[in-house]
Amino acid sequence: MPHVVILYTGNLEAHTDMSGLCRGIADAMLTIRAEDGSQVFPTGGTRVYAYPAPHHAVSDGGAAGRAAGGDGDYGFIYINLRMGAGRSAAVHKAAGDAITACAKAQLASLFEHPQKHVGLTVQVDEAPGQVYDAKHSTLHPLFAKR
Repeated sequence: MPHVVILYTGNLEAHTDMSGLCRGIADAMLTIRAEDGSQVFPTGGTRVYAYPAPHHAVSDGGAAGRAAGGDGDYGFIYINLRMGAGRSAAVHKAAGDAITACAKAQLASLFEHPQKHVGLTVQVDEAPGQVYDAKHSTLHPLFAKR
C-alpha cells in the first residue's frame, strides 16, 4: 500500500502516454510529506496501475460533443488512490492535489485537443475496514538500506 488504480476508456490509448502518467504519479506520491516531514508513502510500497476499458459508455454517446465541433468520441480517466488508514486530512488533500496536478500536466495535450472531450476524476480512499492485510516483498529491503 498505497495503490493507485487508473481506469480509462480504451479510446484514449492512442492519445495518451499511460506509462508516463503512471511513472509521474508514482514520482509525485514519493514527494508527499506528513506534518512531521516524514515520507508518507514508502518507496518500495508505491504502486500505480492503469487499465483501459475496451467497452464503455460516456455521457450522451457523443451528440453534444459533435454539436460542439468535436469528434463525439468522449473519453474518461478515473484515478483512485487507496492508502492505509490513519493519515491526516492534510495528507489526504496533499496526495489528491499532487495526483491531480500530475494528471493534468501529463494529460494537458489531451485536454487541449479541440476535438476531444475528456473527463478526469481523482479520488482518495482509506482502507479502514481491512480484515486481512498480508504482505511479502523483496522491494522494501531495497529502500530500507538508504
